[in-house]
Amino acid sequence: MYKLILAIRYFYKRRVSLVALAAVALCVFIVVVVMTVMSGLVGEFKEKNHNFTGDCVVGTESLVGFPYYEDFISELKSNDFVEAASPVIKSYALVNAESSRGMGIEIIGIVPGQYSKVTSFGQSIHYHKDDASKAFEPTTDPNLAGFAAGIDLWVNRDEKGEYYYEPNPPATAMTVTCFPLTAKGALAKAGTDLVNSKTFYFSDCSQSGLARVDGSTIYLPFADVQLLCGMTEPVKRASWIHIKFRPGVNLDDGCRKVRALWEQFRSRMQGKENADLLAQVNVQSWKEYRRAFVAGMEKEQIMLTAMFGLVGLTTVFIVLVVFYMIVSHKTKDIGIMKSIGASAPDVVSLFLGFAGLIGAAGSAVGIAGGLWFLRNINAIENWLFEKFGFQLWDRTIYSIGEIPHRLDLTMLLVVTGCAILACLAGALLPSVQAALGRPAETLQVSQL
Repeated sequence: MYKLILAIRYFYKRRVSLVALAAVALCVFIVVVVMTVMSGLVGEFKEKNHNFTGDCVVGTESLVGFPYYEDFISELKSNDFVEAASPVIKSYALVNAESSRGMGIEIIGIVPGQYSKVTSFGQSIHYHKDDASKAFEPTTDPNLAGFAAGIDLWVNRDEKGEYYYEPNPPATAMTVTCFPLTAKGALAKAGTDLVNSKTFYFSDCSQSGLARVDGSTIYLPFADVQLLCGMTEPVKRASWIHIKFRPGVNLDDGCRKVRALWEQFRSRMQGKENADLLAQVNVQSWKEYRRAFVAGMEKEQIMLTAMFGLVGLTTVFIVLVVFYMIVSHKTKDIGIMKSIGASAPDVVSLFLGFAGLIGAAGSAVGIAGGLWFLRNINAIENWLFEKFGFQLWDRTIYSIGEIPHRLDLTMLLVVTGCAILACLAGALLPSVQAALGRPAETLQVSQL
C-alpha cells in the first residue's frame, strides 16, 4: 500500500513529472488524431473500391474479351451463393464533344439495371437514382442512346468541392469512336474505314468517389459498346463478369467456388469457336482486382504507423530524463525505505508505478483532447477555409467529403497500452539504479 501512496504523492508533488505527462499526452493526441483520419481514409477508399467492383470478377485485361459469358452468368445465377452477376466491357475510345475534341478516354459498357444489383452504380448516378435501369435514357428524348459520364468530367465544383447539378441534364451530344478488333486481336476493319463511331447524348453522371474513375470514365450501353469494339462476331464477347455474393457468404469461399465453376465451364467449352480465349480469363476477388489502387494507401498507412513508433521513442527518452531527475532528488527517501526493510524490487515497483500513473494520466489527457478535436475537425477546417482559405485536402482535386473522424476502440486501447509501456521502459533504468544503491551511502550526513 505504501508504494501506491508514495507513487501518487510523487505524481502530485513533483512538478517535473508534468513534463513527462505533457509529452505523453501530446504524443497520444497526435497518434489518435492522425491514425483515426488515416484509418478512416483507407477504410473509406477500400469500401468505395468494393462498391465499384462487387465481390468477385471474372475476366481478362485483353481488349479482345472472352466469349460465352452469357452461359456462365446463367450458371452462376443457378447457384445459391450468388445474388447477382452482370457482364461488363472495358475499353478505350476517342470522344468528340463540345468540351473536348479527340480526347482519349476509358469506356465501360454495362447493363445498368443488372450492374446496379452488383455494384453501387445505381446510388452513384444523380438524375436516374430512383430507376437505374433508365440511366441511359436522355430526358430530352428517351429514344436516343444516352451515356453517363464520370462526375468530374461533366460537373463543375466550387471552392469547397461541392458539385453543382443542373435541374435537368444538358442536351449535350458526344461522338464515341473505337477501333474494333477481331477475336485474334487484329483490326476488324481495313482500308480507310478502320473505326466504328456512334453519337450518344448525356443522360446522367456517376460519382463513384474514386478520383481516377470519376475523372476518366464514361458509361455506355453494353450492346452499343459491344458493337463499337467489334465484340459481336463471330461470337458475342465481354471483358468482365462482376459478381455479388449473397449476405453471409465469405469472400474467399465465394471466390473459391466461382473458380471451381469456371474451371468446369472452361473444360465443357473446349472445342467450341474461340474457346481458346477462355484460357486468358482470371477469377479474382475485389481485393485482388483493385490491388494496384488499394495497395498504395495500405503501404502509406503502414509507413505512418512505423513513423509514429519512432515518435513513441521520443516519449521514452523524455520519461528517462525526467526519472533520472526525480531519482536524483529522492535518494534520501530511497535510503529510508531500504533501511526499514524495503527490498530492491519494492523500490523498482514504486517508481514503475509512478511511471504507470504518468502514462495513464497522459493517455487520458491525450485521448480526451483527440476526441474533442476529432469531433470538431470538420467544423475547424470549415472555419479555417472561411477565414484563411485553408483546406487540409483540396476538394476540387480529391474525392473526399468529410474528414473521417470515427474512433476505433481497439486503436485507442493499443495507443494507451503503448503509452504506458513507453513510460515504464523510460523509467526502468533509473528505477533499477536507484534500487541497487546502498542505504549507508544514501543516508550519509552530507546527503541529508
